[in-house]
Amino acid sequence: AAPSRYESQKRRDWNTFGQFLRNQRPPVALSQCNINHVLDFLRYLDQFGKTRVHAQGCIFYGQPEPPAPCGCPLKQAWGSLDALIGRLRAAYEENGGSPETNPFASAAIRVFLREIKECQAKARGIPYKKK
Repeated sequence: AAPSRYESQKRRDWNTFGQFLRNQRPPVALSQCNINHVLDFLRYLDQFGKTRVHAQGCIFYGQPEPPAPCGCPLKQAWGSLDALIGRLRAAYEENGGSPETNPFASAAIRVFLREIKECQAKARGIPYKKK
């Protein structure tokens, strides 16, 4: 049977992260990967984002549906990054990494994602309710 969409995406994400590590100067072995590499990877991915995130000085800051275009940057949406980290966390352990050393499961990554979520919510005027 063909792998599920989730399994295919997880493998693609894992391969992309591995390529990112190999492209570092000097290259980083997966066994040497840490939280900072994961954070750098998430920041690197922003350049391919499709979600407009208004800067604080933009006249559309806080508006969910701005009436006109603006020059604010496109970034990765919080939900996409959150899902990506979930897939990479699973892939890390499936590829021999120990749950105790999984950089994708660290508190620092959760804090980083929460900050992105809150920042994007304010910039786009989306109220996120605390659970």
